Amino acid sequence: MLKAKLEEYLAETPVIAAATANNWQDAIESPAKVVIFCTANIMNVKDRIEECHKHGKLAFVHIDLSEGIGKDKAGVEFLAKCGIDGIASTRGNLVKYAREQGLITIQRFFALDSKGVASIHDLTASSHPDFIEIMPGVISKIIKQVSGGPIPVMVGGLIDTKEEVIDAINCGAVAISTSKKELWYI
Repeated sequence: MLKAKLEEYLAETPVIAAATANNWQDAIESPAKVVIFCTANIMNVKDRIEECHKHGKLAFVHIDLSEGIGKDKAGVEFLAKCGIDGIASTRGNLVKYAREQGLITIQRFFALDSKGVASIHDLTASSHPDFIEIMPGVISKIIKQVSGGPIPVMVGGLIDTKEEVIDAINCGAVAISTSKKELWYI
């Protein structure tokens, strides 16, 4: 039932507010219907959850970044007792614990290279998250931000096509490293 509510909210408003203590009020006042609290701590998490719910939003905690809340089964149980709707984590064991508590789960993955991406299916097969989040979401943007300075930028990882090579070069990369043999000839 809670997962269906999340899916409904995301269909209406697909942007999730990833909030810190510094922009918490902005997240609460935003049109986003889902908030992931990235800087939760044991002292404020219950109040933040209640505030989210009061504003008609679903409340998540990025448990890996929380302070004073154990990154273990007891930490997940604590968050469940505080009324959290779900957690985000890179850790499969926390995702499993959260599912046992009836929470919605988002497992985060950093797509750094093709081997890392290939492991996503294996890791989710044991943790069974409700959603996965792949990061980074925009590599071209990052290339543009760091290129043009005094140090030349090379990029690698997840480059599969000639178009992706061209895009990286157009965004400011001076070179691309890839294990894709067919791309070595372009």
